[in-house]
Amino acid sequence: MGKSASKQFAEDVLKSHNEYRKQHQAPALKLSGRLRREAARYAESLASTRILKHSAESSRGSCGENLAWASYDQTGKDVSDRWYSEVKQYNYNRPGFSSGTGHFTAMVWKNTKKLGVGKATATDGSTFVVARYFPAGNITNQGHFEANVLPPRK
Repeated sequence: MGKSASKQFAEDVLKSHNEYRKQHQAPALKLSGRLRREAARYAESLASTRILKHSAESSRGSCGENLAWASYDQTGKDVSDRWYSEVKQYNYNRPGFSSGTGHFTAMVWKNTKKLGVGKATATDGSTFVVARYFPAGNITNQGHFEANVLPPRK
């Protein structure tokens, strides 16, 4: 994927994230060039192995990470919508981490400030997307869900 396509994809993911974050009273994220380069490098690595697995925590510092795979070329909105759809499983009366809502809580985590996004295409045409969040929220801050994952405004 060319640099301009890559930047456009990242901006589409950012726009979708910020629309969802606004519903949950979370401030808008800003794109980070450094996080975008790191996410793109990791997306390329996933596409080369065609195995979807989280990066080693030591390699991403204090960043959270969302991953997506599809057999087709995913749009930024498509990826964000799929991650956000986990909101249906989130229980605001019992806040906390669960593997079924981790993508959603990473997206709307109130104290996260920066986002980096990368996408790479594998030889079979499938696409791998990596989003990096700084500072990380839903994994490293157990017990802080009440203050950072707010119910959507009606």
